[in-house]
Amino acid sequence: AIGALVAWRLRQDQERAAWAEAWTDTGYVFTRENGEPVRPAHISRVFDDLVNASGLPDATFHSLRHVHASLLLSAGVPLGVVSKRLGHSTIAITSDLYSHLLEDANRAAAEAAESVLPPRASRIAHTVHTREAGN
Repeated sequence: AIGALVAWRLRQDQERAAWAEAWTDTGYVFTRENGEPVRPAHISRVFDDLVNASGLPDATFHSLRHVHASLLLSAGVPLGVVSKRLGHSTIAITSDLYSHLLEDANRAAAEAAESVLPPRASRIAHTVHTREAGN
């Protein structure tokens, strides 16, 4: 990825020199040859063409954002970190959008905790012996 970005920067420097005064300095990493921002619709159209040519299932460019968040959460990355990476203003937004994944993570955490407990039969016996009289 670093090599691709360095190559892109070198190409952009050449374009900046070629356009001279007509170059539009936007500060963006990905621009058109004159420095103007690449329109999001163009990126989506190119992405759609690549997906269609690849034979992969239909996906939108925006769906990559959801895949990224889902993979991070499934790997146990803290919700706050995922929220910041997505640029959400609050963790609540991330939680609302990905609550179904958080439920899976909570279930996995509960199962992990249960796996360190003694077998179920001995837990029941322990509970019976520790109950208060009359309960």
